[in-house]
Amino acid sequence: MSDREEPLSGHDTPLSGQGAPAFTADLGDGTYRNPVLNADWSDPDLLRVGDDYYLTASSFGRAPGLPLLHSRDLVNWTLIGHALQRLEPAAEFSKPRHDCGVWAPSLRHHDDRFWIFWGDPDHGVFQVNAPEIRGPWTRPHLVKAGKGLIDACPLWDEESGEAYLVHGWSRSRSGIRNRLTGHRMRPDGTGLLDEGRLIVDGDRIPGWFTLEGPKLYRHDGWFWIFAPAGSVETGWQGAFRSRGFFGPYEERVVLEQGDTDVNGPHQGGWVATPSGEHWFAHFQQRGPYGRVVHLQPMRWGRDGWPVIGDEGTPVAVHRKPDLPPQPLSAPATDDDFPGGRFGRQWQWTANPQDGWATQHSGDGLRLTCVRSADADDPRKLANVLTQRLPGTPCTVEAELRLDAEEPGARAGLAVLGDAFSWIGLERGADGTVHLVHRFGDRVAERERDAAHPRTAPEARVRLRIEVGAGARCRFSYDLGGGWEPSGQVFAAAPWRWVGALLGLYGVAPSGGGHAGAATFTRFRVTARESGGGTGRGAARTTASSV
Repeated sequence: MSDREEPLSGHDTPLSGQGAPAFTADLGDGTYRNPVLNADWSDPDLLRVGDDYYLTASSFGRAPGLPLLHSRDLVNWTLIGHALQRLEPAAEFSKPRHDCGVWAPSLRHHDDRFWIFWGDPDHGVFQVNAPEIRGPWTRPHLVKAGKGLIDACPLWDEESGEAYLVHGWSRSRSGIRNRLTGHRMRPDGTGLLDEGRLIVDGDRIPGWFTLEGPKLYRHDGWFWIFAPAGSVETGWQGAFRSRGFFGPYEERVVLEQGDTDVNGPHQGGWVATPSGEHWFAHFQQRGPYGRVVHLQPMRWGRDGWPVIGDEGTPVAVHRKPDLPPQPLSAPATDDDFPGGRFGRQWQWTANPQDGWATQHSGDGLRLTCVRSADADDPRKLANVLTQRLPGTPCTVEAELRLDAEEPGARAGLAVLGDAFSWIGLERGADGTVHLVHRFGDRVAERERDAAHPRTAPEARVRLRIEVGAGARCRFSYDLGGGWEPSGQVFAAAPWRWVGALLGLYGVAPSGGGHAGAATFTRFRVTARESGGGTGRGAARTTASSV
């Protein structure tokens, strides 16, 4: 069950095509298109250290959490690891809690260490830190306990030597929202030095609501808080500035949808390059695809305020940052599972247990058919190995062999969200293995068959999901005689705050003893033609952009 250190096949990119990776945002002509990360990398924050750029994102209840991405040009990104191997308190994440856990982390570098702060809405503000981006990372340290504390960000003020922390509030846990609270913090990041003060009250700003996601900076003698408001579907990005950390702050809307198709440009981070360019990364909520990441040019106006995108609206295509050329890359999707290990792109739906995946001498992912009272609903299973659903049309394929002899044992390839659909193999009471395709909607307590089962004589099958526009999924299978369609088109659905996921799993009914295992091989995700861009028209291109 390792988050293995070596890149897949020498590259942290899909293996589905020749040359350029399938999901790159780099157009190869000195320009890029948005989104630069076209999948659910929610609530991004980014950082420059030397010539390297790093990004982290919300991981909610999945483990490992706090993904770490690397780039040298802000366009071509690779996934290099995770900072959080297990969520804490560990017992509370032994089962899926898809909208809990790690909310809106902030990534910083101070005192020769990397730091990540985040808010867990049920427990408080945590931090981890490490001497290098690849670790070793400390275990989570609770900086401030409390309900509803979210979206935390620290600042070490090099001018004064003081340290600060700002965070937002979740109304579902605390009854408070639309406010930002500030603290003086111990310079070592272990705790706070005061009870905290309200530093921005969104209720006192006409038209502002759902203020959240603050990112704290110092620039040109001002304290700056970049914070969005107005909801993730329809909101905007704001900026606040004050001469003193505790205020008073003045505000301005610095990025909004305008006449583009980028709804609710929201919550991200600012970074400067060595040549003096400025860039801002933010997310766009795209339903079943989750929160995809856009990169916007940024400059400081004559009045001292940031100007983001095309005079305050998102760009679709733009010249790349003035940085050295880099090889085309994208976060990995494909996996051959060498030695039974899986790549960094995979996360469990809860804290993992020993024995869920077994290393061995060959290739292929060997997953135990874990016994569970929730065998009929993969949304409730902790032992589903998942990765993000790409935000562009694609084809997903995997090969499966069911080795479990236990009646009712099953394994398959799933699309998971509020609704789910999975296709795979199941051992019948008579010992026969059948191809099954099942689904469940938002209110279903048990899964239902999408097609009549067919016998799989060798307990093997090739599985395919063709994901079209709007995340509409067509399932098919090959039992040795060619591809056959299965069931009706399934519309993938997100969870709360989380996009739909691709998943692999094995499960068996409750009982005693080992129920056997299933082996997955040759997992592939191949991009399909989508008619250009992200399939949403994305945002406008201006003459100044290219």
